[in-house]
Amino acid sequence: MTFAELGWDAWITIGVVVAVLGLLVFTRYSADVVFVGGLSILLISGVLDADAALAGFSSPGMITVGVLYVVVAGLQETGGLAWISHHVLGFPKGSRRALLRMLLPVIPLSAFLNNTPVVAMFIPVVGEWCRRLRISPSKLLIPLSYASIFGGTCTLIGTSTNLVVNTLYQGRFDDIGLSMFEITKIGIPCALAGVGYLLLFSHRLLPERRTIDEFFENPREYTLELVVSDKSPLAGSSIEKSGLRQLPGGFLAELIRSDGQIISAVSPSEILEVGDRLVFVGNIESMRSLYSQQGLQPAPEQLFKLDTPRHQRCLVEAVVSHTCPLVGKTIRQGRFRNVYNAVVIAVARNGERLHGKIGDIRIRAGDLLLIESHAGFIPRQKDSHDFYLISGVENSTPRRFERAPWAFFILAGMVVAVAGGWLSMLQSALLAAGAMVLFRCCSTAQARRSIEWNVLIVIGAALGLGCALEQTGAAGAIAGSLLGLVKDEPHMALAMVYLATTFFTEIITNNAAAVLVFPIAMSTAQGLDVNPMPFVISIMIAASASFATPIGYQTNLMVYGPGGYRFSDYLRIGIPLNLIFGIVTVMFAPLIWPF
Repeated sequence: MTFAELGWDAWITIGVVVAVLGLLVFTRYSADVVFVGGLSILLISGVLDADAALAGFSSPGMITVGVLYVVVAGLQETGGLAWISHHVLGFPKGSRRALLRMLLPVIPLSAFLNNTPVVAMFIPVVGEWCRRLRISPSKLLIPLSYASIFGGTCTLIGTSTNLVVNTLYQGRFDDIGLSMFEITKIGIPCALAGVGYLLLFSHRLLPERRTIDEFFENPREYTLELVVSDKSPLAGSSIEKSGLRQLPGGFLAELIRSDGQIISAVSPSEILEVGDRLVFVGNIESMRSLYSQQGLQPAPEQLFKLDTPRHQRCLVEAVVSHTCPLVGKTIRQGRFRNVYNAVVIAVARNGERLHGKIGDIRIRAGDLLLIESHAGFIPRQKDSHDFYLISGVENSTPRRFERAPWAFFILAGMVVAVAGGWLSMLQSALLAAGAMVLFRCCSTAQARRSIEWNVLIVIGAALGLGCALEQTGAAGAIAGSLLGLVKDEPHMALAMVYLATTFFTEIITNNAAAVLVFPIAMSTAQGLDVNPMPFVISIMIAASASFATPIGYQTNLMVYGPGGYRFSDYLRIGIPLNLIFGIVTVMFAPLIWPF
């Protein structure tokens, strides 16, 4: 089909897609609003019927992403993600070393796992890691998505696109299909070129952008006292190796030994012992991070006399009013636990450094208390005259470290079920999510809160736009015009196939782009009387290697919000990477699989 043969519905679709891309590039409207607006126009104008427009919201891919958020919540609530951050990523010095440490585990994992769960698992890990290293998450989250794509191009099961193209190849040539590592011959050179590019240029091309959470970060400093618990994994480790030296917005002020020895200038090489009391000073984010650290527990002994199980508690900030009966008394004298069924674990006072144990701090009006309590504390005290203001601290529920082995076992089971071909990604993810709740790795409330609904809305709406491009013939006309520029030169034809595939991958789904270009590419190879294998491999790489837009690949969408990115960030770093992958593929594919 040519452009002259297109109907009104195709031209409306092209106009809507161009408008959507323009709004994302040149405005700051949120991606979910823009995509839903574009899809609404196609539905109202009659280009798509209701079933086609809403089909993306029931697609297995979108549902799989949503379910995987629950799996990740189980890992997060049990401290499993913190373990990965500490033991796998470590504490490198400098953003370039941090980038390399992140790329090394993500690429091989993505070669054998679907990219989506790998990125979903690492987003909160990398976010917390960046806060500890004092690196902007925008420097690492796009590379995280790209690394998962690099790995996906290295094996047949690395992405669903590879499997789709292999199925098309089997059907057309009545062949058994490609082996697991056939694509590895070109995937590894592409991945190495991509890693080199990121290491050399990503720190210049990526912005150092603050996320929405950082804009509203609380600058007030608390004094928090923690104790090294019995059987703590931190006992016997140095301060530096324990990750207590580089803190997001905080520092270790004092170390008090069990024999009463006080160390004020704590050396990074100081070895921790069971019973050591650590006094930290920092903002609320550093307090929340330390509160969740395995092997450390708040020092107040009253904490363990609360009625509520610890995994059902949360942190609450409360400003003491001048009418509070505790004003002028120490926290211990005021019997805070008995009065409020809650325990003060840290105090902030106008930037003043507070000395001594928490129980010995004398409360003043205006003091900001960090309290551990049941969630019911907030509704009970919100109208109380004892406090001026009360607010909960987000994601502050204590980690259930004893459930971490179950969480890792469930994750491993999900991976094995998919890799072995026993269950689809969706089936395995559903079972894993249910197991996370069943084995109390996370609660049902935590599971509901973990789902990023705006990401799911964008994915569902983007699938609808891709469907309109296919159904109206607009995509076919564009692809046919590009390939019509080639005459009898197979290398030029291969380059055009790659260009057409990568173009459609950036604006519609990668699977749709592969399905659309495959028959045209095979007809081109047949007309030139050449080996179709370079074309098959090029479609696999081009359909997976989507770097220039956040909508081309769902992992790019998943890091869009957490990294605080704009559409132009992907264009700046992604277009050169698209060209690198294209050059490597077009150059080496005919050498590996001769025409």
